[in-house]
Amino acid sequence: MLSLRGLTTRNLKPFSLEVADGECVSVQGPSGSGKSLLLRAIADLDLNQGQAFLDERERASMPAPEWRRQVVYLATDAGWWASGVVEHFSDWAAIEDSLAPLGLDPACGGWPVSRLSTGERQRLALLRALALSPRVLLLDEPTSALDEAATAAVEALIARHRKTGLSTIWVSHSREQAQRVSNRSYEIRTGGVVAL
Repeated sequence: MLSLRGLTTRNLKPFSLEVADGECVSVQGPSGSGKSLLLRAIADLDLNQGQAFLDERERASMPAPEWRRQVVYLATDAGWWASGVVEHFSDWAAIEDSLAPLGLDPACGGWPVSRLSTGERQRLALLRALALSPRVLLLDEPTSALDEAATAAVEALIARHRKTGLSTIWVSHSREQAQRVSNRSYEIRTGGVVAL
C-alpha cells in the first residue's frame, strides 16, 4: 500500500492519500494545475514535504534510487538516452510478447529511437517501466498521443498488471478514461486536491 501524509510541493496544498495494492486512483485538473508536480513529488523527483510510505516503510528511510525503483514515475514524454531502442531495456526478450498486443512492430527493438513516433515512444516507455516490476506506477498522461485502439490496449495491459498487485496513480485529461480505469478520482483545484 502507498500512503501519502501531508505531501506538498510547489503551489500544492498538503495532500494525504492511501492507494491499496492493485488499486488505481485517477487525478485530473486543468493544464498547469500541478498534476505532474504531484506525481513527481510522490516519486521524490522534486523537492517536497510530508511523508510517503510503501506498506509501513517510510520513504525517508531508504535511498532515493530504491524508492524510485518501487514507485516509478512515467512522464508523458519519457527520456531516451541512447540512440537505439533495445539499449533502453535490460532484457528485451522479456518484453517481446507485449509488443504486438500494443500495436508495436516486433522489429522495433532494432530501430533507432529517432524512427519512433510519439505514440510508439509512449508505449515502449510504459513497457520499460513495467519491466522494473514496480509496486506503484505513476502515470502522467500515458495515452495522450495514442489512437482509440492503442489506448484500449494500454488500459488493458495496465489492468492485467493491477491484478498482480500493481498500484497506479493515473493522470488523465479525459473524465471518461478516468472513470474506465480508476477506482477513485481526484481533481486539483486552485492548489488543492479534492475527491470527486
